[in-house]
Amino acid sequence: MNQIKCADRMVNVHSDIRGPLFVEAMEMQSRGIDILKLNTGNPATFGFGLPKSIEDALVGQEEKGVGYCDFKGMPQAREAICEYQKSKRIQGITPDDVFIGNGVSEVVSFALMPLLNPGDEVLVPSPSYSLWGNSVYLASGKPVFYVCDEQAHWYPDIQDIKSKITDKTKAIVLINPNNPTGVLYPEELLLQIADIAREHGLLVFSDEIYDRLVMDGLKHTSFAALAPDLPVITMNGLSKSHCLCGYRCGWMVISGPRELTNEYKQGIIQLTSLRLCSNTLAQLVITAALKDMETPTSMIMPGGRIYEQREATVSELQKINGLSFVKNDAAFYIFPKLDIKKFHITDDRKFARDLLHATNILLVPGSGFDWSTPDHFRIVMLPEAEELRTAIRRMGKFLDRYVQN
Repeated sequence: MNQIKCADRMVNVHSDIRGPLFVEAMEMQSRGIDILKLNTGNPATFGFGLPKSIEDALVGQEEKGVGYCDFKGMPQAREAICEYQKSKRIQGITPDDVFIGNGVSEVVSFALMPLLNPGDEVLVPSPSYSLWGNSVYLASGKPVFYVCDEQAHWYPDIQDIKSKITDKTKAIVLINPNNPTGVLYPEELLLQIADIAREHGLLVFSDEIYDRLVMDGLKHTSFAALAPDLPVITMNGLSKSHCLCGYRCGWMVISGPRELTNEYKQGIIQLTSLRLCSNTLAQLVITAALKDMETPTSMIMPGGRIYEQREATVSELQKINGLSFVKNDAAFYIFPKLDIKKFHITDDRKFARDLLHATNILLVPGSGFDWSTPDHFRIVMLPEAEELRTAIRRMGKFLDRYVQN
């Protein structure tokens, strides 16, 4: 019998957040070494508990989640999602346009598979959460990475986007607020991207899962609210705003002219029907969660954990020679830049490994977010503020003497 090999579609797929370095860190942990895991945005790991609103919504309702539900999701949950997205000024949608999935990760695959033929292209930001590029590969497409400009607050480079559109381009991805940079995009920029999508007939995927974790008095605007004439797939969920990563509760909403998306929507229906339904227990809490804005708001206001953890992180990062960064507006990520010349860095994965073994801090290098030069890494700012201060100081001491061999 011949060796069983991976399919060709797997060649470019990578998972650095829980990839080889994560495995190495877990082996270290199994030997009794205490590892600070700044690799993944998992609030429960750092003591963010179950919100009371979610706990109350589940009590006595367990029997409602025993059987399969509608393949799109429970009616009450879809109605709540629809009302929430309407509150974000998205026009012309009904609960029938809502598809609930096991996290945004699943609905991304449902959105891409019916769209792409082999070789079709999707514009994806760089840096970006690698789910998007990987999912395009798995759908037999080609991710084409457009630049987000660090010198311009990590905003997408409009000219670079325009230069990368071809006759194979089918869609453009926005992650707003962005992961890994934590930056929020202004309306003026979104309107420019809408103009590009309008001119070239592109479907827009807008990943907005951090929309309820925006700080400093800034306001998030849903892309679809600014472009009701365009086909837009808006994606969101409860993993981050209500600390429910393990519940795997995400959704997508199709908006824009129905005559442009009717056939495409049938493809999504085919896929979600095959899946039968998403996690019903998670769907039971959606209505309560979307009425509970106090939970996310309490975390991002001065005195709240996410806000104070960010402030602690940036105050310590400012003290490190050879490091620069753009302060994040939202979420709990920051994407610092290393001085390549100072540290002689040619391999950011080696840098991350060296840091792990010297400090017991696990993080993801920039290449894990499809960033092409070896000069960035992402910090997850979820530990308590004092623990983050201590960790960043350890990182600073490491960099004081670090030169990559």
